[in-house]
This record gives sequence, structure tokens and C-alpha cells, in this order.
Amino acid sequence: MDVIRINSANDEFQVIESLKCNRVKRAKNHEIFIEGIESIKQALIAKIDISRIIVSDIDGVSDWAKAVIKSNHKHSRIIELDSDLYKKLCDRTDPSEMIITARIESNELANIQLSKAPFILLVDRPGDAGNLGSIIRTANSFDVDAFFIIGHSVDIYDPKVIRASVGSIFHTEIIQIKSMNEIGKYIKVEKERSGIKIIGTDSAGSVSLNDEAINRPIMLIIGNEAKGISVALKNMCDKIIRIPISGKANSLNVAAAAGIFMWEIYKNKRIAADAQGI
Repeated sequence: MDVIRINSANDEFQVIESLKCNRVKRAKNHEIFIEGIESIKQALIAKIDISRIIVSDIDGVSDWAKAVIKSNHKHSRIIELDSDLYKKLCDRTDPSEMIITARIESNELANIQLSKAPFILLVDRPGDAGNLGSIIRTANSFDVDAFFIIGHSVDIYDPKVIRASVGSIFHTEIIQIKSMNEIGKYIKVEKERSGIKIIGTDSAGSVSLNDEAINRPIMLIIGNEAKGISVALKNMCDKIIRIPISGKANSLNVAAAAGIFMWEIYKNKRIAADAQGI
């Protein structure tokens, strides 16, 4: 097994560092940077194409890490970094024993396959990596069929998004919607195919979640943290629903609100399935 040992910030190190820090480089190279053992485990389960396995002490890693290296060394670069360079790549004060980079391809809207009664989540201009990763994690937990993002947003493959999703991003069908025109046409077609309802979420929505059962087929639209849902998307909605809250806060964190809505849809699906004996 060939091991590339790097003791200075050479070209290879700079490529790895750019995959961590630069969304343009990630998009150009079709490669991403993954830190955190659970995220790496989920990438492996999803059979993501691993391009590099990076460690700081190849002889001192765990048996699990040695097994990962052994099973991937024929098609992945195995890199041992100087300890200081390795720490420079890691965000954690106590770095995990392994980092990987992986090859990825973008998903296309035309290729998506949906069930007869789909649950689509559309997030409008997400600006916070932690929130986006948390929403992706929840979507994967509650059987969301497809995850759409529209407008200028944080990069879905920002390492902070991946880490916040705890690797759920690798099991989630994520589509970057190119324009309002594209999503408008898609909604029209999907309404004819499945009878999907378009539900917007807003703290000032005219309908309370207490008074509305939200069920598949559905497209749930979550707004930007500061600006909410755009006017163009609101005009596509059948209803705008709010979560009733008490206390002094006038709204919920967007990831928390998204989780409540997704749970309601998931719960209602299970209730319907139990009623039918499925």
C-alpha cells in the first residue's frame, strides 16, 4: 500500500485545504471535504466515491480506521500529514483520527423519482450552515422524498453543513433549483401527477398548525432565517401556516420550526398507515 507523506504545505495540501474552505473549488473539482467520524461512516454507508483518506499517524489509528484504509487504498490516495498540518485542517480542538475527501456529482431535477404521494421540502435561500445541516438531518429522519434548495444559499457541501447533518446529507436527495420559473413549472406538473399541496410556513401565517392537518402529497416551503419566504414562492402556496407559540419570543429558530412541521407530516402518515393496517 502506497502512502503519501506530506510534511509541508505543498500543492496536494493546498488542494485539500481549498476543498474545505472554497465552494468554487469544490464545485469545479466535484470533490468535498468530510471531517467527523460519524459523517465519514455515513459517507461510507452511502458508498460515496472516496478520493483521499487523510491521517496524521497511520500506524496509530484505530482498527476501524485501518479497515477503512485497507478497503479503499486501491482507488483512494492514502495521505499521512505532518501533525501541525493535520491540526490546521481540523476545526475541532480534539481532531478525529481521519479526514476524507470524496467525489460527488450534482443531482438534477429531471432525474428525480418520487412516490405517488411525495413529501418534498423546499428551503428558500438558507444562509446558516448549522441550520441547513440540522434541517437535512431532520428531513432524512422523517422520510422526506426530496430536498430542494432555491436562491443564493450557503453551499450544501460546506463542511459545517455536512457535520451538522451528521452525514445525513449522503442519504438525502438534494436538488439545487435554478430559478423560480423552473420550480413553478415543476409544481404545475406535480399538481397534475400527484395532486400535491404547496404549504408555506411563516410566523405570521393566516392558518394555525393547530387547525390544519398537513399530509402527503405535500411540498413544504421553509423560508430564509431573516427574510422568510420570498413573495414569488408565497404566491405559489395553497396555504401559509404558522406554528402557535407562547412566551416572549416572536418566532422559532428556522431549523426548530422545520422540524415541527416535518414531524407533523411524518406523524400523520403513520396515523393513516396504522388506520389502514399497513
